[in-house]
Amino acid sequence: MRFVKGHGTENDFVILPDPDGGLDLTPELVAWLCDRRAGIGGDGVLRVVRSKAAGQDEAAEWFMDYRNADGSIAEMCGNGIRVFARYLVDAGLAEPGEWDVATRAGLRGISVGAAGDVRVDMGAPVLLGTGEAELAGRTFAGQGVSTGNPHLACPVDEPVAGLDLSRAPGFDAAMFPEGVNVEFFRFLGDRHVEMRVFERGSGETRSCGTGTVAVAVAASLASGDAVPAGEWTVDVPGGRVTVTLDGSTSYLSGPAVLVAEGDIRPGGRRSR
Repeated sequence: MRFVKGHGTENDFVILPDPDGGLDLTPELVAWLCDRRAGIGGDGVLRVVRSKAAGQDEAAEWFMDYRNADGSIAEMCGNGIRVFARYLVDAGLAEPGEWDVATRAGLRGISVGAAGDVRVDMGAPVLLGTGEAELAGRTFAGQGVSTGNPHLACPVDEPVAGLDLSRAPGFDAAMFPEGVNVEFFRFLGDRHVEMRVFERGSGETRSCGTGTVAVAVAASLASGDAVPAGEWTVDVPGGRVTVTLDGSTSYLSGPAVLVAEGDIRPGGRRSR
């Protein structure tokens, strides 16, 4: 089985080319591939499969089958889809330019430039109401946002680097029955924020593309915008992305890097 390793602002993924949909991608296999000691290591797996073979929307040739590091299925991944698109171009499966990718959250429009940056139409964010996250004995108010998957974006007054994200934040399970990604963000300047994130199924990651969109939405509302709008710079531990909100959809722009490729040995997994 071939693999490619890539990342978007250090949110890293194992890419599995499977154009004809013949791979049996079990949760156990995903968890092993993402294991940073026993496997390749990553925040998730991107299976590259043709939409027709995956039974998905054939309006796009390719379907991004995204799995979290624990093997669970996720609807969407903003950094992952940029890396996915970069792989398609690098492998000669798509040309630089504009086209769609099918995801479990629907079609996503892609714009791939020659310099390495990828812009994604992330769709219209959906406000889910306000909620609370609990972290290290403290309670933080947050804005619920769906960007294809659920988020709770919480503003803080302190540098986010000092927060303890070694354990999953608590949240209202009735509000988020399928779990939630929790972001903590701080304003740094005009339409400029920093954030950290704890992702369901993966733990703290260096970046989360859908989470940066959710944070931009929450930051816009916290700034007094009646409707989330504007171009936002979002700093994450792994780098910087730009989120654009225009009142009808959202765009995420940032780097996508492929760093390695090779073969996965069939006997690599060992039972514990």
